[in-house]
Amino acid sequence: MPLVPVLHLLLALGCAPLLVSIVRRTKALVAGRTGQPLLQPYRDLWKLLQKGAVYSRTTTWVFRAGPVVGLAAVLTALLVMPFGGARALVAFPGDFLFFAYLLGLLRFFTVLAALDTGSSFEGMGASREVTFSALAEPALFLGLAVIARQTDSLSLSTMLSGVTAEMWRQYGPALVLVSIGFMIVFLTENARIPVDDPTTHLELTMIHEVMVLDHSGPDLAYITYGSALKLWILGALLVGILAPVRSGSLWLDSGVACAAMIGVAIVTGLIESSMARLRLLYVPQLLVGAGVLSALALMLVLR
Repeated sequence: MPLVPVLHLLLALGCAPLLVSIVRRTKALVAGRTGQPLLQPYRDLWKLLQKGAVYSRTTTWVFRAGPVVGLAAVLTALLVMPFGGARALVAFPGDFLFFAYLLGLLRFFTVLAALDTGSSFEGMGASREVTFSALAEPALFLGLAVIARQTDSLSLSTMLSGVTAEMWRQYGPALVLVSIGFMIVFLTENARIPVDDPTTHLELTMIHEVMVLDHSGPDLAYITYGSALKLWILGALLVGILAPVRSGSLWLDSGVACAAMIGVAIVTGLIESSMARLRLLYVPQLLVGAGVLSALALMLVLR
């Protein structure tokens, strides 16, 4: 088994909650507060794992399967996501489609579990989640098509390792458009401001959080850890484009990628600190705009 992909996999499994903590600490510092300890997400996960789960008598096995299947899907997606210019643990032609639909499977079971409660409130959040995700998918696929076109590959490992400083010099405008589109997808898929607010408890504005309100104990820990891994995976996709350091040195490339991941978390915290959540009517326009940017990038590389 290749050593470098295994090390990157362990890094993601161990540091994904830390990424969430950096976002929170950035928001706290901008607001003039000290913020919670960096290890607080780990403590929260441990506390949830020590508790028991409570299930409503109106729910079925679908509700219990949602968190488990969701975590399994995002862990599998992690296997095909490269990091730091190195290959992923699993790589094959077309794995970017496999990656995208694993995230779709995660979303599908989260929505099913929410609908299984029979709550109209959770159904409202599920409806919004599905709508926004459907609008974000074109931006993701068109952006990946741009990278695939320029690297002549259909595997995430070779696609992202093919994004180099030389490629930025030749196709800089297209990569800038793709990066902006991916950043909007990153914020949308991770339920961040300006699309969603992971800290809100205002009923009429909740999207992702409303779908997991009825989960508790280990099930909520699986969902929380799965969300952190999703933040890491989509951050790694963004970093693969924005930090094209391909020196061949494991420590240098991985170190730059880790620094870029911290940078993405800090930028996310700054975005959440400097702007309000968009009205729901404006979110589709933002996502369509991301798709248009990715489409323009594709036109630039196809001309």
